[in-house]
Amino acid sequence: MPDGNDRALLSTAAGVPLHRQMFLVLHDEIVRGVFEPGDSLPTEQAMCEQFGVSRITVRRALADLADEGLIQRRHGVGSFVLNSPSIRQREVGGSYMDELRQVEFATDVDVVEFGVRGASRAVAEVLGPRDRMLYVLRVRRSRRTAEPLMITEAWLPVELADVITEEALGARPLYQLLADAGVELERLDHELTAEIAGPRSATLLGTPIGSAVIRVNRVAFAGGTPHHVVSMTLSPNRSRVILNQTADEIHTGSGLAIAHDVRGTAT
Repeated sequence: MPDGNDRALLSTAAGVPLHRQMFLVLHDEIVRGVFEPGDSLPTEQAMCEQFGVSRITVRRALADLADEGLIQRRHGVGSFVLNSPSIRQREVGGSYMDELRQVEFATDVDVVEFGVRGASRAVAEVLGPRDRMLYVLRVRRSRRTAEPLMITEAWLPVELADVITEEALGARPLYQLLADAGVELERLDHELTAEIAGPRSATLLGTPIGSAVIRVNRVAFAGGTPHHVVSMTLSPNRSRVILNQTADEIHTGSGLAIAHDVRGTAT
């Protein structure tokens, strides 16, 4: 159990509502096992002091945790952690395609932009010079709450425009449309970066400009060469990125790498 005397004051400077920040902290501690099933959370007053927030903020965070099935609130007694095996099982099992199918099941998609245009410089550096590419910008929303969860931008070979249409993208996931077009993917390379939300991302995700976002850049390979690029922008308020490695991958170091972009300053 964490020490209730530790202070972790929250701040609106993060661009995230205080109750949501508190929810994320407690959510993470429950999932990581800091609080075990059956443990009681600190009292509302103790959490007010620990996080530097009002009682209303604490109650909103606890209500969200209860809605997620992570805690049970007992009037006049306190809040108690429930046994939530579904969360832990989802983190350690399942293939990449299983996760895509789960996302498809739990979300609806809005096609925001669709058309043929010249590749951006960043995309051209990965895929090579291309005069024209098929560009798709979509937003995935929670099917239950309609809350925006993820922005996806895809740069695809223009030859796929007859198969990957705006109507098709509104009804079927991209990986299925690629399979229908006969594209056999051999490898996916992923890069995760932290960014701040610009005006467009902030508007689409319903988050303040300047708030933290997670970007996942994915390069798909087919036929021995880079085939297309997909970039996903996620709000950490609502999303987490989970990486799994097998025992062999742990020993060989494959499947995960950390790159540091460190620039020295000339003196």
